Amino acid sequence: MFANKTVSTAMFIVMMFAANSYAGEIWKIASLDWQPYSGSDMATQGNSVQKLRELLKKEGITLEVVFFPWLRSKDMAKTKEYVGYFPAWPEEVEEGFVASPPVDWSEIGILKVSGNTIKYENVDDLFKKFKVGIVRTYVYPEIINNAVKKYPENVDDAADELILMKKLSGGRDHVAITDPSVMLYSAGKEGINNIELVEIIMKKELVVAFRSEEDNKDRINLLKKILSQ
Repeated sequence: MFANKTVSTAMFIVMMFAANSYAGEIWKIASLDWQPYSGSDMATQGNSVQKLRELLKKEGITLEVVFFPWLRSKDMAKTKEYVGYFPAWPEEVEEGFVASPPVDWSEIGILKVSGNTIKYENVDDLFKKFKVGIVRTYVYPEIINNAVKKYPENVDDAADELILMKKLSGGRDHVAITDPSVMLYSAGKEGINNIELVEIIMKKELVVAFRSEEDNKDRINLLKKILSQ
């Protein structure tokens, strides 16, 4: 009886230690200003960042987020100082990184200037007929990338979301393809009210792109476990 109690106590201690082995860790993530999902000047640093922070907090882990331009974020995340980068569409998880399950969800949509008539059959037809604005640093889903390659003369790429929004609002582009929440949030901050959503093309997962190295394996598995609960 005494031996059984000793074994049970030992197992309990091991389980408690394993459950709290991450407590006190700081996970440093590289991100971009992509409001409302992530933002350096937002109180929560963005809705998606806040979701990730609350998930990790349950395990006693502190999330530290550093904001850079998108390509710079991906470069910084290659160093051991960072766990990875977030938020990313699955297509944006580069070689050398591993995607987590979805932490949050984004959308990709078509937007236009209010009052303009935009008629098309599908994404391919949209690029065939109209000048389409995109963000050059984004890795769009295949259906959009194929149309970009097929009709390069009708593609107008912007350096970031703000420039994309201003080009559309100012009439440089007939339509823009991005997450509508991001463009409309940006437009609201700039006092621009002449942009509207045409349609949602698809929903997209927002994942953590973990640096795929030995020191990150346990972290990857932990977040997978948290997100499966």
